[in-house]
Amino acid sequence: MGLSLKNPLVVGSCSLTGSLDGVKTCAAAGAGAIVLKSLFEEQIKAETGALSSSADGPYAGEAEEYLQGYGMELGPRDYLQLVKDSRAAVDVPIIASLNCISSERWSEYAVKLQNAGADAIELNVALMPTSAKQDAAEIENRYFQILHDVKSRLAIPVAMKIGPYFTSFAKFATQLCQNRAEAPPFTVGWCGPGESGGKIVWRGADALVLFNRFYQFDIDVDKLELKAGNPYSHAAEIHTGLRWISLLHGRVDADLAATTGVHDGRDAARQLLAGAQVVQLCSTLYRHGVEQIGVVLKELTDWMAGHGFDSLDQVRGRLSQARSEYPQNFERLQYIKLFVGID
Repeated sequence: MGLSLKNPLVVGSCSLTGSLDGVKTCAAAGAGAIVLKSLFEEQIKAETGALSSSADGPYAGEAEEYLQGYGMELGPRDYLQLVKDSRAAVDVPIIASLNCISSERWSEYAVKLQNAGADAIELNVALMPTSAKQDAAEIENRYFQILHDVKSRLAIPVAMKIGPYFTSFAKFATQLCQNRAEAPPFTVGWCGPGESGGKIVWRGADALVLFNRFYQFDIDVDKLELKAGNPYSHAAEIHTGLRWISLLHGRVDADLAATTGVHDGRDAARQLLAGAQVVQLCSTLYRHGVEQIGVVLKELTDWMAGHGFDSLDQVRGRLSQARSEYPQNFERLQYIKLFVGID
């Protein structure tokens, strides 16, 4: 994304980064960058009076009632102040986070975040495709529109934090990161080649954050009611992101950030070997405190020294599919080995 980080450990968007004191604490603990707690699209619309229960947002009315009933913990104006204060208080990149589901007028707020001093913006797009009337293209186009609306207004980098549930994820990820040019005029003559480049009309994401961890759904069989699942990730959840980062490294025109399931230095090393530029820490900080940032960094540094690595560039992507002598190991062959018992 073009940001200068002192190490690859980024504190992910969470309540720990929702206050100036929290930001200072994370920076003092050794974070390479900090993603602020997400501001929700519904919060922006509620404050600007633009929230409506239109067809584009079927749950907007419920969201407005929720915000009015419980209050906004951190409203849009306060969020801008948090960005300004954080930028002035710490010497690590500050990344603002917007949790969004549509491409309506709220994207203008991203400009205010840029003007407030945000070094970058993370778009946390959390669409749950539950409607049987929506096809894959319609869902993907909404992601493209959200990204376009923000990128067309900003000069700072924009990252897209997305989930893994897409029909053809490799193609979708590639399209998210591609710049698109308008079709140039083309003339044909005996000797004259046509023009080969047009004006860039759509700019791709500068980074992908893989993967968004949606809040888990559960059922209480004793009370016969719905309940929330565990909000914190476990180390075993690292594998989906690990696979796709290894598959996409070197094949998309964007940096890759790993999130979900990174709990210690060895987890961080695995994601870097797969091809991640940075790794985000969150659940492990709730379990062990923000001091865990220093623990993870030391474990990673010790691991690098033990394997003779002098720089992160020697680590990143070393075990990605693009650099592998056996690319089939990243796909179906390993599945067959596991269930058929082939050596």
